Amino acid sequence: MTLRARHDRVPAPGTRPGTAVRDGLVAAAVSVALGAGLAVLAGTAVARGTTAVLVGVAVVAVAAVAVGSRRDRWSGPADRVTLARTVLVGGCAGVVVLALGGDLPERSWWLVALAAPAALLDAVDGAVARRTGTSSPAGARLDMEVDAALLLVLSVAAGAALGWWVLAVGVMRYAFVLAGRGRPQLREPLPYSLARRVVAGVQAAALVVALVPPVPAALATAVVAVALALLLWSFGRDVVALERRRR
Repeated sequence: MTLRARHDRVPAPGTRPGTAVRDGLVAAAVSVALGAGLAVLAGTAVARGTTAVLVGVAVVAVAAVAVGSRRDRWSGPADRVTLARTVLVGGCAGVVVLALGGDLPERSWWLVALAAPAALLDAVDGAVARRTGTSSPAGARLDMEVDAALLLVLSVAAGAALGWWVLAVGVMRYAFVLAGRGRPQLREPLPYSLARRVVAGVQAAALVVALVPPVPAALATAVVAVALALLLWSFGRDVVALERRRR
C-alpha cells in the first residue's frame, strides 16, 4: 500500500509568486511557539525541552523548505492546510520526545489533542485543492510525506507503550521506497485504489485510538495489530501487482 499522490495543485489565477516562502516561514514560527509552549506546560528540563522543540521544528522546516524552494515560489490554500498539518505533526514529534525522556506518558492527551486533528485534516487539503482547482505534483508529494511522517511519529509513541513491533506501521512506506531502489518496478505508478486509501486512513485512526489514555492496553494492541495486518495486505497486493506488470 503506497501512499500515492491523490491530488495535484497548480497556481490559482491571479495568485502572486512568493507566497510559498511566506507560508513556510509562518508555519515554522507557529511550530516554534507550539513546541516552546508544550515544553513549558510539561515542566521539562531545559535540555529536554529544547530537544523536543528542535525535533518538532525540524519536521516543519523540511516541509517549509520544500514549499519555499519551488520554482515558482507559489503555494495555495491546500498547501496551507498541509502546512498546518505539518505543524501538528511537528508538535506530535515534540511530545513524543518528551515522552521518551520521561516527562510525559507515552499515551497522553497532549499527543491525542495534536494527532487527532492532524489525521482528520488529511481529507481536507485534497478537498480544498479539488474545489479551488489549485493542484500540483509538488503539493501532492508534500501531502504524501506529511501522511508518512505522522504515521512514523505516532508509531514511535505507540511502540514505546505497546511494543516496538508497532513501528512496522510507521516504517512500512519507507521500507517500500528503499526496496524500490533495488527493484525499479516498485517505483512504477499504481492505479487509483479506494481500498488503498481506506487502509491508509485506518493506520492513523488506529494509532490515535491506541494512544488515548483510557483505552485498555490490550484493546489498543488489538486495534493496531488489525491495522498492521491490513497494511501488510495492501502493500503485499501492490508489490504483487507491480511484479506481475513487469513480467
